[in-house]
Amino acid sequence: MKLNTLKPAAGSTHSRRRVGRGPGSGLGGTSTRGHKGAKARSGYKRKIGFEGGQMPLQRRIPKAGFKNINHKDYFAVNLSTLQKLAEEKNLTKIGIQELVAAGLTNGKELVKILGNGKLKAKVDVEAHAFSKTAEDAIKAVGGNATKL
Repeated sequence: MKLNTLKPAAGSTHSRRRVGRGPGSGLGGTSTRGHKGAKARSGYKRKIGFEGGQMPLQRRIPKAGFKNINHKDYFAVNLSTLQKLAEEKNLTKIGIQELVAAGLTNGKELVKILGNGKLKAKVDVEAHAFSKTAEDAIKAVGGNATKL
């Protein structure tokens, strides 16, 4: 190894243009930024959706509807699913843990029981919400509908 053969490691150096270091460098004056305007200034940052002064798309399009910030999303489980679950696993009480064990929900979701299908088995059901028809159907076969 000789001093005249030493080189920096691959990728450790950059050939960076030194702009704004006088007219002799060839990159003085406007320093490759063009003439005037916001982009020529230091600290320029384009706003998201900026269209050069034209009214941005998100402001041109008409707004419609209403988004309720207190809306809750429920995972729906029908009575037919509860009937199948009660028959397969021979359950008399179906709660969130049983639904998680069956792979229907992950346990973090709010569960609502809906009245689609027939329920023949007498089961006690625990969920976050019930439709009126589901609650009536559960009580009609002698079960209980408990809200968590």
